[in-house]
Amino acid sequence: MPRTDSPPEHYIGLMSGTSLDGVDGVLCRFEGDRPTVLAHVALPFTAELRQALFELNRSGTDELHRAALAANALARCYVAVTARLLAEATLPTWRVAAIGAHGQTVRHQPGLHDGTGYTLQLNNPALLAEHAGIDVVADFRSRDVAAGGQGAPLVPAFHAQVFGQPDREVALLNLGGIANLTLLGPRRGPSPPRVLGFDSGPGNALMDFWCERHTGQAFDQDGRWATSGQVHAELLQALLQEPYLALPPPKSTGRDLFNPEWLEQRLLALPGLPPEDVQSTLTEFTARSSADALKTHAPGCRELHVCGGGALNGELMRRLSLQLPGVQVGSTAQLGLPPLQVEATAFAWLARQALRREPGNLPSVTGAAGPRILGALYPA
Repeated sequence: MPRTDSPPEHYIGLMSGTSLDGVDGVLCRFEGDRPTVLAHVALPFTAELRQALFELNRSGTDELHRAALAANALARCYVAVTARLLAEATLPTWRVAAIGAHGQTVRHQPGLHDGTGYTLQLNNPALLAEHAGIDVVADFRSRDVAAGGQGAPLVPAFHAQVFGQPDREVALLNLGGIANLTLLGPRRGPSPPRVLGFDSGPGNALMDFWCERHTGQAFDQDGRWATSGQVHAELLQALLQEPYLALPPPKSTGRDLFNPEWLEQRLLALPGLPPEDVQSTLTEFTARSSADALKTHAPGCRELHVCGGGALNGELMRRLSLQLPGVQVGSTAQLGLPPLQVEATAFAWLARQALRREPGNLPSVTGAAGPRILGALYPA
């Protein structure tokens, strides 16, 4: 029976990102706006679900049926992660105020087609609420798009609350399937810091695709395969000529742009390249495009903290450091939150914002007409 003596300040965040590798979940306790992670669970996707989600990033036959079944399967993954989080933290369901469930982005086209566009995250939050017995907040991005925004990135608002520093500018780089950069000015007193954030280009998506095609491995462990090849200068320049990279913020992107077809079009002019050279060049491309974004938009920043799976790729981190002389490059663990927990914690925070009826977006980041409460509530 639910307790009513005090409001719970525990939230679960569930994130499955553009890397399509699985679900990261955290259970957090909030004291003020500061989260403490009590449990973290990572659940890989089955090969079947991963393939189904990958195929739904492109048009195909019977999409509605396949998308509905994939959403059900994803929700069951969320249920499993939630159960493991509660068991690990030895916390009953009534102590959790809500689950923030991001869903799986399969299309991201804000502002296109009819002037509004859309962003689509597969999910079945009703199924999750039914089986978890906890309120669920989902569909975080569409309200920002309705207000004229990009719907992404959403994590900079969370970064500003948690990572802003009183005496210096700090940059956060999330290297998931897509790379997104957050720039935080010094935090002066109670006022939030100046914030800029945008998707800077590809993160792991192209590297993972190429690695799986040629080695059968889902990703290049620590960048070892990339180190066996050489950067191909002509291919690198072709990749860097992508017009998206030069667009000013606000901007966001995804697999709609940086996908296998995009890469293969650029390889047509360079047949016969050794696969390991392509992998090395793709690693360089992610490092270079990320570093260029920082140098363009925060040339005086001397501190970059990396999160997401790319933070565990030693070769990628090495190359990022080489591209940024004079900048201290490390992971978000140095700021108190391990790199694989940041995005899931952000969606726990966004669920909390929704229940408190407080905005979750930053118009300076997404381009929306103003602050908006994000997410739809599915009561348990």
